[in-house]
Amino acid sequence: MDQYTFHGMTLSWLDGGFTLLDGGSMFGVVPKLLWSKKYPVNDLNQIELSTHPILIQFNSKNIIIDTGVGFNKMNEKQLRNNGVQEQSKLDDSLASLGLLAEDIDFVLMTHMHADHACGLTKWDNEQTVSAFPNAKIVLSAIEWNEVRNPNIRSRNTYWKENWEGIQDQVVTFEEELKVLPGIRMIHTGGHSDGHSIIKLEQNGETIIHMADIMPTHAHQNPLWVLAFDDYPMTSVFAKEKIMSEALANGYSFIFYHDAYYRMIKWDTTGKEIVDKLERTRK
Repeated sequence: MDQYTFHGMTLSWLDGGFTLLDGGSMFGVVPKLLWSKKYPVNDLNQIELSTHPILIQFNSKNIIIDTGVGFNKMNEKQLRNNGVQEQSKLDDSLASLGLLAEDIDFVLMTHMHADHACGLTKWDNEQTVSAFPNAKIVLSAIEWNEVRNPNIRSRNTYWKENWEGIQDQVVTFEEELKVLPGIRMIHTGGHSDGHSIIKLEQNGETIIHMADIMPTHAHQNPLWVLAFDDYPMTSVFAKEKIMSEALANGYSFIFYHDAYYRMIKWDTTGKEIVDKLERTRK
């Protein structure tokens, strides 16, 4: 299990499964000639994407960012359409750290797309129940509204099985929320209307989790956004603003989807890597 110590915080990447998705979909209008130089692609034009929740242990609290693709939550068609190659083993990951799902205090949902939210619930006697029964589940008010009232596009990834069982645990926010000292959620929109990012701040240093407006290190360029984005220009403008701030101030970046890096830090130009934590590969 990959881990990173950030002052008083310990970050651990849990096994939430992995997917193979069409590279063109993940890089939108960017030509393959360009993106394939930055991120490996197979003969079927697919790229590997982890779906690994990040556990933050801090101030005697256990916080998880997103929840993986779940286990036995998708039928065969859904597994195929979502490119799922391995399903989640979150309970095993937590057990290796001496934890149970009941020990999780907060689940921070950047958004509720199926590859992030299927691990929120599990099947029990033909109904879904919370996978983290003692946790506060935090997401933007816009996202919470849309997941319960999806439109013609979003209904393909906002599934009632992922939210019906956790309704009494949900905490929403508008523009920004301080979850704990040093942990903030910030609404950006873009990838989904309610999409959020997460900032970790300790001793004058910052780690930023850009979620799906920058799912991998190869999406650093503000113009490189996903074909999956509901509001691509919102993604572009949000990422442009955040990247300008982050590079100028020496932020580090952590990832849920990147199959090669857990953490990366660039110089102020964004061209040179000055620190990194590579993913341990099987």
